Amino acid sequence: MKTSGIVSIAAAALSGLLFTTPVAAADLPPIIIKGSHFFYENGTEFFIRGVAYQQDINGNGTTSANGLFTDPLADAAGCTRDVPLLKELGTNVIRVYAIDPTKDHKTCMNLLQESGIYVIQDLSNPVQSIIRDAPEWNTELFASYAAVIDEMAPYTNTLGFFAGNEVSNDVNNTNASAFVKAAVRDMKAYIKTKNYRTIGVGYATNDDGIIRTSLANYFNCGNRSDSIDFWGYNIYSWCGESSFTASGYDQRTLEFANYSVPAFFAEYGCNQVKPRPFTEVQALYGPNMTGVWSGGIVYMYFQEANEFGLVTVSGGKATKLPDFTALSKQLASVTAKSTAMAAYQVTNTAAQACPATGTAWAAARALPPIANADVCSCMVSSLSCVPSSGMSGNATAQMFSTVCGLSKKACEGITANATTGVYGAYSMCSATQKLSFAFDQYYQSQGKASTACNFDGKAKIVSPSVSSSCKPLINQAGVEGTGTVTTAPTGTGSPSGSSNSNSSSGSGSSKNSAAGALRVPGSDLRMLQLGACVLVAGIAGVGVTLL
Repeated sequence: MKTSGIVSIAAAALSGLLFTTPVAAADLPPIIIKGSHFFYENGTEFFIRGVAYQQDINGNGTTSANGLFTDPLADAAGCTRDVPLLKELGTNVIRVYAIDPTKDHKTCMNLLQESGIYVIQDLSNPVQSIIRDAPEWNTELFASYAAVIDEMAPYTNTLGFFAGNEVSNDVNNTNASAFVKAAVRDMKAYIKTKNYRTIGVGYATNDDGIIRTSLANYFNCGNRSDSIDFWGYNIYSWCGESSFTASGYDQRTLEFANYSVPAFFAEYGCNQVKPRPFTEVQALYGPNMTGVWSGGIVYMYFQEANEFGLVTVSGGKATKLPDFTALSKQLASVTAKSTAMAAYQVTNTAAQACPATGTAWAAARALPPIANADVCSCMVSSLSCVPSSGMSGNATAQMFSTVCGLSKKACEGITANATTGVYGAYSMCSATQKLSFAFDQYYQSQGKASTACNFDGKAKIVSPSVSSSCKPLINQAGVEGTGTVTTAPTGTGSPSGSSNSNSSSGSGSSKNSAAGALRVPGSDLRMLQLGACVLVAGIAGVGVTLL
């Protein structure tokens, strides 16, 4: 991401994605995936004509100073103003980078649906995301992502989810992709566990010449249940009056010719030449590309300091910019040549080969453990030595250094190495839970001597209690926490077990969703990351990261 009335069935046939269950007459028709293409249920091929729709937000992989962002789908007045313009533009998809799942999104989602517009929703937000330089996939992030799914899945014009955006953007942080792919795996499983309709989970990548091929291969390789359902490509190489070859679009198209899932431009629209002529639209929806690419999403609707906007908004009024007019004319003048689903013979069924780890790629095929909060709570209940209450974040981070310095073995169950693919069973737990496990491991290794559960008064001895439901999970993890727990979370991202009460037609009530179930304050997230750094310093070995 660059920083700084009901429609007719015929019209709706050009909009949609990944819906495989019947919907009510007023809902947008379903679109399904066959091979590497999207198709409307009646067999018409689907091409995304999208616009990025969000203000004041940066891409994933960085943290926000205050975590504040504008949720565009909770702004009823803004949607009432903008949806008619999006429809006029010829939009059938918007991409939204972050929402607050505790808010009400009914008005915006219904306005979009009435105009034949679907939503591709990112699961992260500026505070709760996988950070490229300190990557982790844990139960807190799982609950946050699940809350977004709970809120958006019931709306039939939710097309799919991105589990990450430009997280790995350099050779030095490709290890972060292992944690994003674990998020893809767990959120796909969560959608199935909750018995939601089929909704795809994908990833959006930047256009980095060194790692672009490895990234695309990595997210598509291995088990189908672990890999992406679609691939989004943020690409800005066509500037002004460029061409299919000069822009490199020809090479990118060749690279994805045998990709086994749909691929599309998750962002495009270079602004080195202003106003933007959007001549790339003719290529993107032309015969050289439609056999491989399923359209794209223009960056972006709102004019901001980075000057990528299609409109300016002031005093509650949106004013079209020259870019709006140019894009509208280009989209209106092009008709993508489609292939009927019945005539489409899928030949690219094989997944890509996983890239080998080395100097150019640091993420192993093995993924971090399933982020199952039950595993963590069961583990804590089985312990005899745990941290004292009221410990500050800095104290917690220091204690990781202390206990892991005393015994590297005590921390094996909570550490993770994405390059070797070796992960502790509890590496996806919260910082306090992981510290509890390390304390107890050291306590047990010292013959349960009372002095081994002191840590300058920051630990205490308690009586363990393991329920019958916890025993299988504890057994899978193993005594030292180095086993593999294969049990997935059951039912919800909420510790209370609540679920979204929205109807399939998208009533949008978020009161019973997982949205507010497990909010991690920014300070605790920073403590998790600080603990990671301290733990790395306390344990011998390169590339070990606490998650």
